[in-house]
Order: sequence, then structure tokens, then C-alpha cells
Amino acid sequence: MIDRDQVLHVARLARLDLTDEETERMATELSGILEHVEAIGELDLDGVAPTTHVIALENVLRADREAPSLDRERALASAPDHTADSFRVPSPQA
Repeated sequence: MIDRDQVLHVARLARLDLTDEETERMATELSGILEHVEAIGELDLDGVAPTTHVIALENVLRADREAPSLDRERALASAPDHTADSFRVPSPQA
């Protein structure tokens, strides 16, 4: 069981200003969480592989592959303002 002093210590470290009601509620809730952690620690998990997700993840992106890039002249053709080899953009206002 987490007591009031432990909650206040953690709240002070986290720079939280808890009311008396919040302090009591946090002590109860944190104690409940620790009880659940203890219950999980008592389970026989031999042979259970560690997981990072409960369901299998698939990469939804296409595989990277080398391909020719867009021709410079074609890329610059639709630019409203450009030099011979780059886009021209307005300078930032200070």
C-alpha cells in the first residue's frame, strides 16, 4: 500500500500541487496499480515470447526501390519563379 507521504513525495518531485482529496485518491489508485503489477508478476509466463504489440504489425508502405528522379527542367517548368537550376522563393520577413 502506498501511503500519503509517498504520494506527497512523488508529487513534490513532479512539481504537482495536490489537494488532500487528490492525495488520498492517488494513494488508493497507485496502490491498486501496484497490486495488479504484483498479480502479473505471479503468473507463470515460461514459454511465452516477449511482445511489443498484441497483434502482428505489417508494414503498409511500399518497399523502397531505386527509380529515376524527375528531370530538373520538367520540375522547374511549372514553378512561378525560378533560376536556371533552382526554385526561387521570397526571403522571409523579419
